[in-house]
Amino acid sequence: MNTVLSQKDTVTTEVITPKQTGEKIKRTLVKTISWRVLGTVATIVISYVITGTLALAFSIGFIELISKLVLYYFHERTWNKIKWGK
Repeated sequence: MNTVLSQKDTVTTEVITPKQTGEKIKRTLVKTISWRVLGTVATIVISYVITGTLALAFSIGFIELISKLVLYYFHERTWNKIKWGK
């Protein structure tokens, strides 16, 4: 038991690149777009259920789509400035 407690644990970090995971840029872009479309469709359906108005639901969905794209951009740019975890 003393031997286990006295051993020094070391942690190594390794950066995994898209090439190592097999994730190509085109695939990542398609996944990003499909996720955003799925999220927007969900917002439109929820908005329709709540409001009962299809035009209003699509308006909410469109606003959600644009606002989340803009928010995501600034979110990513901010995280690129943070050195934690790099």
